[in-house]
Amino acid sequence: MFRKAASALILSLAAPVVAAESVKMCVFDVIGANGDMYNMVKDYALEMKSHGIDFDLKPYTDEGVAIGDFNSAQCDAVAATDLRTRPFNRFTGSLSAVGAIPTYGDLKTVLATLAQPKAAKLMKEGDYEVLGIVPVGAGYLFVNDRSIDSAGKLAGKRMATLDYQKDAIHMVNHVKATVVPSDITNFAGKFNNGSVDTAYAPAFAYEALELYKGVGDEGGIVDYPLAQLTVQIIARDETFTDEQAQQSRDVAWGMYGQAMDLITKNEKNIPEEKWIRISETDIGGYQEMFRENRLQLRDGTDGASKVYDPRMMSLLSKIRCSSNAGASECTAGNRE
Repeated sequence: MFRKAASALILSLAAPVVAAESVKMCVFDVIGANGDMYNMVKDYALEMKSHGIDFDLKPYTDEGVAIGDFNSAQCDAVAATDLRTRPFNRFTGSLSAVGAIPTYGDLKTVLATLAQPKAAKLMKEGDYEVLGIVPVGAGYLFVNDRSIDSAGKLAGKRMATLDYQKDAIHMVNHVKATVVPSDITNFAGKFNNGSVDTAYAPAFAYEALELYKGVGDEGGIVDYPLAQLTVQIIARDETFTDEQAQQSRDVAWGMYGQAMDLITKNEKNIPEEKWIRISETDIGGYQEMFRENRLQLRDGTDGASKVYDPRMMSLLSKIRCSSNAGASECTAGNRE
């Protein structure tokens, strides 16, 4: 009897940790509990109930506060943009590398790849694990003057730049524009009141953050993705078993279609005349500039910090070259 009890105790101590009855999650949405991002996480949480995980969601309109509460253990998990979650996982945090995912087709390929069980080891870094990745749309350059339609014309312009986003700051300096330090709570106001000439955001911000006010009659949105933004769900590694974590990533990947429907709707809601369509020559110029910056931010050269994970840069390069083999970056010796 004693031996059976002792054996049971040893087995219980060796068993993987199972998520608690209720897992607290801090959820960032610039709109709050009525926003699309928060409602997407609500759908995710509802689906996770069937896997025995009950999330207690708390909405935040300030992303920095949400991350701060996660860091101070006031919540067990956090859902926020990869711009803020990058410190928890540099690999998945490099998805938003400048110009690294030029099409939604490429985005679908990489997210499908990362959702596979064989990628599970890459979802863990230190004491944290990525439980899911959901797209929120390409980031576009909003300008108050339609003549700002190429990288060369950004010189001297005031750009609202998230003060914690090292790669964006490096890029702004590269094009010789002026960094105007901002955060997620005030960049839209600065653009709308004319304090800056340009801002960077997904299409949903046109209506939700009223960026149409900053665009006005003279401005527009440059129709080329500067980066692909995602929401990533991060938890402390001990919160879930490996099986539960993979189930979570499967659930998040299953929401890709729902997320893309929202993205497509938001992009179509922008009046056609507000888009600034750029030439193939300008696209080529953007691509080469982005590639140069990615290499600097990968290797820490030309004054840049080492921001991007080399493994992610290699993966994204392979995906781009699979879908566009004729691109100059895909020639021998040019791969990232």
